[in-house]
Amino acid sequence: MEYLNYSLLESIDPGAYQATRPYPWIGLEGALTDAGYRELLASIPPVESFEKDFGYQRKHGQQSHDRFALEWSPEREPTLPAPWVALIRECLSPRYREILCRLYDAPACRFRFHWHYTPRGCSVSPHCDSPKKLGSHIFYFNTEADWDPSWGGETLILDDGGRLPRHTAPDFDAFGPPIRAHSLGNRSLIFTSQAHGWHGVEPVRCPEGGLRKVFIAVINKAKVQTRFLRLLHRAVAGA
Repeated sequence: MEYLNYSLLESIDPGAYQATRPYPWIGLEGALTDAGYRELLASIPPVESFEKDFGYQRKHGQQSHDRFALEWSPEREPTLPAPWVALIRECLSPRYREILCRLYDAPACRFRFHWHYTPRGCSVSPHCDSPKKLGSHIFYFNTEADWDPSWGGETLILDDGGRLPRHTAPDFDAFGPPIRAHSLGNRSLIFTSQAHGWHGVEPVRCPEGGLRKVFIAVINKAKVQTRFLRLLHRAVAGA
């Protein structure tokens, strides 16, 4: 079974993506195959296997991003459900890597993967991602069966008009009306890390015991040597 919907992902126009404002982003419906999404949803890792990530002091005085977190590593694979291992292996494949490199106009990239589950009252304060990141691909795993849209949980694309340095700690009201990325069902969001690439999640309003669930592929810049070798490979292939 394939989990990634390659036909959809490969149909994204890199030029149109990179021209999107306030910074490059795209919301997708169906980035996972229907059957793959159902399998992943049915086998999503239980919160009991996560670490508590609460009260962590962020840089620049920004409010902590309180959630339960699970980091992927090759050593952890034996404890993960088989569909999730299969998805991560697809994400590590040359085909998915090439899709992201085209969107980010990068010769090469490296991946990290993690799950974040956010409980009632917690939020992701406005922030810009680290300069070492190219961007992120967020996959959402709440459905109408377990989540009411009035509870929030959408990633907010925020526009500071180029005013706010990334090393500050603005509130949500420092920005204009946000763009709300749809987050129910088989939805995902790809965005680029930039100096003014502000984004966040308002305090979640679900009942006690509810959780906003996401899986994130973090796309980092490759090491200089890797970028050089990738560029050389492309040049030779083109010749």
